[in-house]
Amino acid sequence: MEEQIRMKERIEQLVSEIDSLKAASLEEVEQLRLKYLSKKGMVSVLFDDFKSVPAEMKRDVGQLLNDLKTRANQRIDSLKSSFDRGESVSKVNLDLTRPAGHIQPGSRHPLSVVRNRIIKIFDRIGFTVAEGPEIEDDLHNFSALNFTPDHPARDMQDTFFIATNPDILLRTHTSSVQIRTMETTNPPIRMIFPGRVFRNEAISARAHCIFHQVEGLYINKDVSFADLKQTLMYFAKEMFGEDTEIRLRPSYFPFTEPSGEMDVSCNICGGTGCNICKYTGWVEILGCGMVDPNTLEHCGIDPQVYTGFAFGMGIERITMLKYQVKDLRLFFENDVRFLRQFTGYSV
Repeated sequence: MEEQIRMKERIEQLVSEIDSLKAASLEEVEQLRLKYLSKKGMVSVLFDDFKSVPAEMKRDVGQLLNDLKTRANQRIDSLKSSFDRGESVSKVNLDLTRPAGHIQPGSRHPLSVVRNRIIKIFDRIGFTVAEGPEIEDDLHNFSALNFTPDHPARDMQDTFFIATNPDILLRTHTSSVQIRTMETTNPPIRMIFPGRVFRNEAISARAHCIFHQVEGLYINKDVSFADLKQTLMYFAKEMFGEDTEIRLRPSYFPFTEPSGEMDVSCNICGGTGCNICKYTGWVEILGCGMVDPNTLEHCGIDPQVYTGFAFGMGIERITMLKYQVKDLRLFFENDVRFLRQFTGYSV
């Protein structure tokens, strides 16, 4: 019984000491930790003496010892944290009257500026936006668009196929989203489809293995080629200026019939001829045509009732013309000196 009383008195004395601990520096805090909590510290010595306490007293004395150790740890931690806060403030030595540092304004990427501009132009005439997966299957990327099994676009040198499954590939155009839309949406359909596409091309000033497209689709009753021409003329004038002229040349695409390529008058030389337009006064910007009846039928749309047109353009091509950028690679290098030129541009 006397042993228990002496142990309790020693514990109470240490509690009183620990509660009144003070320190003027981190070094003093460390010395206090060593004094009370190290292996040879005063609290640790009490735990060693605890072994001689009679079994019937161990529960009460053990609880007191645990409370003491917890209290000591909390007091040491409190001293250390309060000192750390005070020292960090003094070391920083803040001058609250000093002017804030200049923050360089950011900007949208030029491709994003033009993409948003295209979306806004078509939004004014009722086109909504739809997006689809960048990893596609053969059906939506080729077969449903009338690509024959031996079409060159299916070759490994033109398309990035997934090696483990030759029917899965990185989409080569956003026309696949047109197919997905026609499969799930009843006419009328009036949408544009922006997104990244991938083709196995050597990187140069005029080509890249990754680029961006915007394609458009309008399906309704009595849609004609004249509707397509007027839509594209409206777009060209809104994008490049009211004086812009367009011309349509016959072409071929598996999924449209008839098909055409659209040129705009060169906005750099005003149509008089320069190295950008190869001294013709015209620059090709997109392909277009009336949706092939086979494509409509594949998607469950009756070609005897509905007709439609489609078009597609590369955003890089439009951006190069609009801002007179002569090297496609600049769009992907993220050179701040190049991107900084577009600070202030908006949609």
